[in-house]
Amino acid sequence: MAKRILLVDDEPLIVKGLKYTLEQEGFETDSAADGDEALTKFFAGHYDFILLDVMLPKVDGITVCQRIREHSNVPIIMLTAKGEQIDKILGLEYGADDYMTKPFNILEVKARIKGIFRRTAMMQKENTQRVITVRDMQINLNNRSVVIGGREVILAKPQDFMNTSGGPLSKLMRQEHVTPAEVLVVHDEVDLPAGEVRAKWGGGLNAHNGLRSIANKLGTRDFSRIRCGIGRPPGKMQVADYVLRELKGGFLDEFLMLAQDAASLCEQVVKDGMPADALR
Repeated sequence: MAKRILLVDDEPLIVKGLKYTLEQEGFETDSAADGDEALTKFFAGHYDFILLDVMLPKVDGITVCQRIREHSNVPIIMLTAKGEQIDKILGLEYGADDYMTKPFNILEVKARIKGIFRRTAMMQKENTQRVITVRDMQINLNNRSVVIGGREVILAKPQDFMNTSGGPLSKLMRQEHVTPAEVLVVHDEVDLPAGEVRAKWGGGLNAHNGLRSIANKLGTRDFSRIRCGIGRPPGKMQVADYVLRELKGGFLDEFLMLAQDAASLCEQVVKDGMPADALR
């Protein structure tokens, strides 16, 4: 499908020359003689590129560029009068991709348009390659979003102490309009044998300070959990020392396997809901 270019200029001869040259290259063109008409056409149709004069009747080109940028990333080249340096600066600040000074060489205009299209195509290709798909899960590395089974998932990791994780979580929930029923907390569990992973809905907190903080801030214990079993500490070792010990050697290998199992269970819960045995 041919790329559509909107030519915005109140000088008919310039528009005629640009229209002829660009259509010879296989582009489709449309034109507007003032800023008001340009905005009307842009928001009513679809354009892949805009050539935009700064000095326009009704609405100036800088304002047109600014309004379009509030809604679209369509490439824009500003056309400015010779010596109007401030127009160039304002155009670029308000979102123009490039500028050209009148009088200009139409062949140079064509070359710049093609160059921007090439860069845009390369960026789109790179962005497409930065989306990882695993079964029903998509991970977008560009905007750091995750979708599982069509549902958007917000991944959050407390940046403070575990014992105070309820505060940051409740703030995030308010910002994203998330209810407690939509929360899934992944946590370690000393009362579960090492290596086991279980889902659980609500219920007791098992003296887990992180869960206690979350329950207090949410005002309820009714939220989903993924319990990652690490077992009881050996001998007379304190629980705090046990859960905070360095991950290395065989323990690190076991932890990585546990994390993988927990991730798989998280994916299942998000997609299919809590398993029946987790609701008892």
